Amino acid sequence: MTKRPMGIELIGVTYHYPNQKLPALRDVSLRVSAGEFLLVMGPSGAGKSTLLRCLNGLVPHFHGGTIRGQVRVAGRDPVALGPRGMSDLVGFVFQDPEAQFVTRRVEDELAFAMENHNLPQTTMRKRVEEVLDQLSIAHLRHRRVETLSGGERQRVAIGSVLTLQPSVLVLDEPTSQLDPQAAEEVLTILQKLNEDLGLTIVISEHRLERVAQYADRVCYLPAQGQPPIVGDPRQVLARAELAPPLVQLGRKLGWQPVPLTIKEGRAFAADLLATARPDSPLPPEADGPAQARTEVGDSRIIFPQVQIAGPPSPAIAARNVWYRYNGADALRGVSLDVERGELVALMGRNGSGKSTLLKNIVGVLRPQRGRIRILDQDTGKMSLTEITRRVGFVPQNPGRLLFSETVADELTFTCRAHQIPQADVHPLLDRLGLSDLAQAYPRDLSTGERQRAALAAILVAGPEILLLDEPTRGLDYINKEQLTAILTDLRRRGVAVVMATHDVELVARCADRVVILGEGQVVVDGPVREVMTGSLIFASQINKLLRDDRFLTVEDVLRGLGIGD
Repeated sequence: MTKRPMGIELIGVTYHYPNQKLPALRDVSLRVSAGEFLLVMGPSGAGKSTLLRCLNGLVPHFHGGTIRGQVRVAGRDPVALGPRGMSDLVGFVFQDPEAQFVTRRVEDELAFAMENHNLPQTTMRKRVEEVLDQLSIAHLRHRRVETLSGGERQRVAIGSVLTLQPSVLVLDEPTSQLDPQAAEEVLTILQKLNEDLGLTIVISEHRLERVAQYADRVCYLPAQGQPPIVGDPRQVLARAELAPPLVQLGRKLGWQPVPLTIKEGRAFAADLLATARPDSPLPPEADGPAQARTEVGDSRIIFPQVQIAGPPSPAIAARNVWYRYNGADALRGVSLDVERGELVALMGRNGSGKSTLLKNIVGVLRPQRGRIRILDQDTGKMSLTEITRRVGFVPQNPGRLLFSETVADELTFTCRAHQIPQADVHPLLDRLGLSDLAQAYPRDLSTGERQRAALAAILVAGPEILLLDEPTRGLDYINKEQLTAILTDLRRRGVAVVMATHDVELVARCADRVVILGEGQVVVDGPVREVMTGSLIFASQINKLLRDDRFLTVEDVLRGLGIGD
């Protein structure tokens, strides 16, 4: 039977998670037309994931809690039918694609949902072939899921729900763990599915610079349970608190219409470069690691003082490091120095070895060849406990660090574990925007909130080296600003920071150096301005627009124009 091309409607939807006083959604009303591409945006914790989960019945069937109001998707009621009753109509792709994989082989994963619906073998074979072609993943059909890159996994996750031929495709931050190239490939596929097949696409994202150009409309969920703002992307972003750098620059300089793409922005770029002072100075941080200071902006230093003694040797010195998983080399002769007070960004495509290198530095993995020294000590002669007393590590999945009853307890546990005097944790929680969540159960938090809670639990111990794996996953622009200030603060206090990230905007704002890995080797190592300006992929929006190493951020441009920010 052909599905009726009906849209999505929410009327007065209010939802409380179990044991939560405040609702995750408050009186939300929204209409989405069939075949529309809708971007859902808003601050971390505003209810974006919750809204998406209402569309296939995960809320309330999986999470529990109480829901009021009405939800209809193509005439069906997800609250009554639940995820199984909606699965042929709504395909749902989670933030972490691994969370929904149930088989080991790509072809088996594509067929799994159809087998659960008892579809005929001939139908299943036909649909698997169609999806392999639609997503350009035919070459992956016999691959084991665990061997796929991040972008490949995301495409397989999309394919696994497309085989049921849904009318609606819902995706929760599908590019949060993808490198820029893989993210562009996934978004291009979504655009094609929307335009060629007429699928309704509902997608939540924090990295608006990646996805805003594809959306027909934007649903902006403000914090504090305010009603959503829905409209044309250009109109919503022109006045929303959260906006990508190109839009921020256009708003600051009065560009009309506000550009959403680099192509649109280039109409203004020539005049901007002509106006900028030719001798525009680079910001102070571009001159290398700065000395410690007591303030960052208007924020008070609240981190434990880092005491560094001894000669000025590198904080991290990796020499000819090799590491292999199941017969495949993840690191191939990596050598890298990181100075005290330096912030180094590890970049590269998914699967290039970034996370593996961080795990070797912190001692979770041990080099199979080569050696690593941290703070003048050979990690091969140190226990994991000895290393983690001096090195803080926040992994890609922050939930692995969170197991206490409250967020505040996570910090006090760290103090006890490291046998350091217990400090007042509330200033640090306030700095990370977690004051109101101090007594919350960590696993009830949103992805961005868990990320910040894990970071707080590490920072409270005052590490001399900080390693971060995708630290902006789930963070909105405001929280990224807070993270930038914190990282700059730590760097100026002599902490060595290494972060593996695909977030080029974060790198543009706070990194000293960029090290790009490719197939387990260092392929580029240089100052952030030089590397970004020389790259077509690992460059910020502003740098792509102007292709000038003086201008990586909105603040750089405003400084160059002599008008302040």
